[in-house]
Amino acid sequence: MASVAVAPPPGARVPPELVFTEAREERPIGLGAALDGRPALLLPVDYTCGNVCDPMVSLSAAALRATGLRPGIDISLILVGLDPRDGPPAARTLLDRDGAGAALGEGVRALVGDQATIERLTGALGYGFIRDPGADAIAHPAASLLLAPDGRLARVLSPLAMNGRDLRLAIVEAGEGRVGTLADRFTLLCYGFDAATGLYTPLVRRLLMAAALATIVAIAGGILILSRTRRRRGA
Repeated sequence: MASVAVAPPPGARVPPELVFTEAREERPIGLGAALDGRPALLLPVDYTCGNVCDPMVSLSAAALRATGLRPGIDISLILVGLDPRDGPPAARTLLDRDGAGAALGEGVRALVGDQATIERLTGALGYGFIRDPGADAIAHPAASLLLAPDGRLARVLSPLAMNGRDLRLAIVEAGEGRVGTLADRFTLLCYGFDAATGLYTPLVRRLLMAAALATIVAIAGGILILSRTRRRRGA
């Protein structure tokens, strides 16, 4: 599970020559042609995921609309399936289910590819994911990768905490060729949650408990420091 994160190498960029299948028209398209000289929000997803992928797509589409930029002209949303078993029908189902296709029109592309193509793309971006055979699911980071018009990775963003203002600023920065990451390493989010029961799996539950405990310790430490500071001032 330690490998399930986004850890971009220096100068990370998408290989423009990689060819995927565009789901709506079921035709081949190169990544360079998909970018078409504009910034893009690349969202690696599991098209049949029942956890966080659905809200990732819908929230990303809403944030793009809130930027005031024109989808398909100023910015694009590109979905890339992580499971080579998922074909165009699965991708179209996700677009329809989340309303991204209707919201963004030609400003969203859903791509599917074979395993070698997917691995080349994710490897170039430092996007780590694994398949869990027991659960028949893909553990992957819930991350949006903002690409500059030339395919360079400009930012790593959280699609679950994205707003139109911040996204617009990041897009403008990427469009002007300035590159920097909001997160050098973006860790696992889209895995371990059982949507049917509303509960996390034991592993993720332990991680969340550890994070909560660390937060409590940090708060207690801060209170202790403030208390000692006040006593010294009083003395």
